[in-house]
Amino acid sequence: QVQLIESGGGLVQAGGSLRLSCAASGRTFSSYRMGWFRQAPGKEREFVASISQNGLSTYYANSVKGRFIISRDNAKNTVSLQMNSLKPEDTAVYFCAARMGTLLTVRSRDYEYWGQGTQVTVSS
Repeated sequence: QVQLIESGGGLVQAGGSLRLSCAASGRTFSSYRMGWFRQAPGKEREFVASISQNGLSTYYANSVKGRFIISRDNAKNTVSLQMNSLKPEDTAVYFCAARMGTLLTVRSRDYEYWGQGTQVTVSS
């Protein structure tokens, strides 16, 4: 089992940057594929990015490709999301998620563990 705690959210102007971090408990962090999702008010939770257990493989939603970078540090049990060139439509609560296995999936129901979320607000 793993517990996830996100941090780094806040208010930023359009075009700015933010870095989200997710700290994981437990000794088996490197066994989990990690992902970031987001949910805007009145909308369904959507996939943002995913990273493989060894950090060598990443995958992004088209809406963030080229602007966001996901990374992980297995020695520190952390996964991060560097968000650049932020747009007002990036405004949402961002969630860190973990799943066992190597399957690359963008479906939220495939992730077993979730953080509590951190708010990101991008002003125009």
